[in-house]
Amino acid sequence: MIRRFDFCLLFFVLVLSGAARGQTPQTASPAQAGGPDFNQLSQEALGWLQDLVRIDTTNPPGNELVAAKYVADILTREGIPNEILEMAPNRAMVVATLNASIMSDPARALLLLAHLDVVGVSRDKWSVDPFGAVIKDGYIYGRGTIDDKGMVAANLAAIVALKRGGVALDRDVIFLADDDEEQGGDASIKPAIAKYWDKFAAGFALNEEGRVILKDGKVQYVGIQASEKVSTNVTVIATGASGHASVPRPDNAVVHLAAAVGKIGAYSPPVNLTAIVERYFEALSKVEPDDTAKWMRALETERKELAAKRLSEMSPVWNSMMRDTVAPTMLQAGVRANVVPSEARANLNIRLLPGDPIQSVIANMTSLVNDPQIRFEVAADPGSPAPPSSLDSPLYHTIEQVSEQFFPGTVVTPFMSTGATDSAQLRLHNVQAYGLLPFPLTEADVLRMHADDERLPLDSFRKGVEFMYRVVNSFVVKK
Repeated sequence: MIRRFDFCLLFFVLVLSGAARGQTPQTASPAQAGGPDFNQLSQEALGWLQDLVRIDTTNPPGNELVAAKYVADILTREGIPNEILEMAPNRAMVVATLNASIMSDPARALLLLAHLDVVGVSRDKWSVDPFGAVIKDGYIYGRGTIDDKGMVAANLAAIVALKRGGVALDRDVIFLADDDEEQGGDASIKPAIAKYWDKFAAGFALNEEGRVILKDGKVQYVGIQASEKVSTNVTVIATGASGHASVPRPDNAVVHLAAAVGKIGAYSPPVNLTAIVERYFEALSKVEPDDTAKWMRALETERKELAAKRLSEMSPVWNSMMRDTVAPTMLQAGVRANVVPSEARANLNIRLLPGDPIQSVIANMTSLVNDPQIRFEVAADPGSPAPPSSLDSPLYHTIEQVSEQFFPGTVVTPFMSTGATDSAQLRLHNVQAYGLLPFPLTEADVLRMHADDERLPLDSFRKGVEFMYRVVNSFVVKK
């Protein structure tokens, strides 16, 4: 039996011999020791999320500079080098980097991306203050909790934990909280890449719009977003003669617009399954009840159209994944209650499957409406179609492996989001970008995104913080 004195002497000799060879004694990394205290880390991150929700960054106008400075202050306190990138007055992003070595390779770097801006709210439709970050009944409520300040907080927790742990990195880790994602305007990721790409260039990225779907209290599947639909706005314009409302005319622009929008609202474009959507339904057919799974399997048969109809009736998300979609979102007409206007307009938000041309959708709507008083105008800057990310990259496989370990028994599948994200611009710059909204959510809570009473379960937030860290740690830490 080794005596305590002998053991200490032996340890001292080993340390000296290591120092003589130029080695530094190493402590266990979080990967070796099991990671940080996730209860503590998630509580800190929850505080960050509450503070961020309370900073109103409704876009337009955005005013994300205050939120960017808040995040930068946290990074500075943690000793993480960071920089605020101003895009326009009161609009900014914050970028921070943990370098693996002096000679870092941007092509191997991992970018953690989330956005600071949020969509607007109808305050009278909320049960709580949408910018109060109210905690109630096991949820945190607030605009941006899901889209996308929860992700900002989880990414921030991941890079902070890596820094605190002093882990040896195998590749750079870049944190970017950007602005103007919801509008995609002059302060968004596209002009940021043109102006600042050298500050956050990476070969891999984790961003929003993945899925960790809860069903019956258990994670049913993890969807890794590797592709997305393309958002394009089209204006429907009806014209007619103006005049006094006391003398109605058959060419009333409002009437013709209403009839056109009614037909368009009932229009269902044809089914067109992309390769990723096919894989998604194939994976889900293994875990859905047979009454649902049989229709997923039937998508590969001559009963495809009927199967798509049945699945569309079960879920509006599934419907949107299988076809181009057209959603009327805004109406504009008239100047006075007693004046018939000469023009009436409606906005259509169209989400195209990758590779589908907008001209085909407009041709179909023109034929459907069949009205010479109606014309369609495509927005000047439509969305950019991007290639899908690889399903065979090291990051994709890391997400698969960690998902299977962290949520035992779950199905992991590629996913095409119906919403547009900044990942499209990254993919156009050869970045393998993946959406990984890490918080386990029911589909009902996912559908609160952009809706009233947006909320995030506290337990899901805690799990998501740990899940995100484990994915990042597994990908970037030296083995």
